[in-house]
Amino acid sequence: QVQLVESGGGLVQPGGSLRLSCAASGFTLDYYGIGWFRQAPGKEREEVSCISSSDGVTYYADSVKGRFTISRDNAENTVYLQMNSLKPEDTAVYYCAAVWMGLSTIVVLSADSYDHWGQGTQVTVSS
Repeated sequence: QVQLVESGGGLVQPGGSLRLSCAASGFTLDYYGIGWFRQAPGKEREEVSCISSSDGVTYYADSVKGRFTISRDNAENTVYLQMNSLKPEDTAVYYCAAVWMGLSTIVVLSADSYDHWGQGTQVTVSS
């Protein structure tokens, strides 16, 4: 069974940090591009950060650039999103997604291109 499971969300004060994990089961992430997306109440889903299947090419939305870091550990079959200097506007449900790319340095930004999605993890930034 192909599955992505996010974890690491929670409640954090402004300026705090969280590390989200996206663990894959039923398939290996080696040849998959990975994206992190988020959706806040009443807002459209937006891409946050993406990483290519090969060579670790990354993309960050302007709103998180310099604060978030995406990384992948293929040995652990897991992708991470380190989130620092969190702001209230980062509050959302965060989803990871995977798309088969083979060995590619292309970063996939469109959510519609992704084949597999996790169930989401809530991140709340509030004092």
